[in-house]
Amino acid sequence: MKRPIIAGNWKMNNTNAGTKALLTELVPLVKDAKCEVVVCVPFTDIDTARKAIRGSNIKLGAQNVHWAPKGAFTGEISAEMLRELKVEYVLIGHSERRQYFGETDESVNARVKAAIDGGLKPIICVGETLEERESGKTAEVVIRQINGAFKDIEKYDLKKIVVAYEPVWAIGTGKTATAQDANDTIAVIRKALRKLYGKTAANAMRIQYGGSMNAKNADELMSMKEIDGGLIGGASLKAADFARVVNYQEIQ
Repeated sequence: MKRPIIAGNWKMNNTNAGTKALLTELVPLVKDAKCEVVVCVPFTDIDTARKAIRGSNIKLGAQNVHWAPKGAFTGEISAEMLRELKVEYVLIGHSERRQYFGETDESVNARVKAAIDGGLKPIICVGETLEERESGKTAEVVIRQINGAFKDIEKYDLKKIVVAYEPVWAIGTGKTATAQDANDTIAVIRKALRKLYGKTAANAMRIQYGGSMNAKNADELMSMKEIDGGLIGGASLKAADFARVVNYQEIQ
């Protein structure tokens, strides 16, 4: 059985003081979670977060990693630097990185390889814009992004990787795909992985939904057959809200 994974993406939020306060409140609220719990925090908060979650069931994640192990890449962070801070997971290819910072399928692939080589577990983000969705290109877009992200990734590395489907039009907008729509698109993603790696490997992959999952819709979304977790944005910035998502109840 796959263990579901709920990851909070704090984006550019929280100072060290806010990080300590939020995680101190969160730790006891999720201590009995049946899913894996991850918080992906800004680089400047990593050390504070590490100390705040020490001894708990919460795993530490970062929001980006560079493709080179070191060098003249001002403002970037390497996998080795993250591992030294006890980071386990790292987001790669988030739509905001693609939209604002020029991420491409090729650079996402390079970062994924660097993360794996550096001992990190990538959470690879894919998803379509509103224009692409309305043009009926959702499947085309996510298949292209999956093929690009997994180029030359070996089958034995798949157990280290999580995929997050995050429709761009549903991030931070209050809009969300219906549970069935999210499930159907994740089925397309899994089919693309099946074509690359076979049925057994694809079925074992954990694929999250990342489009405005929150306390109100988590139960329904997490009850869908293809959805193995959530990548949570705004709802991860309040301990009670994030805990409610983490402690979702499956609808029978």
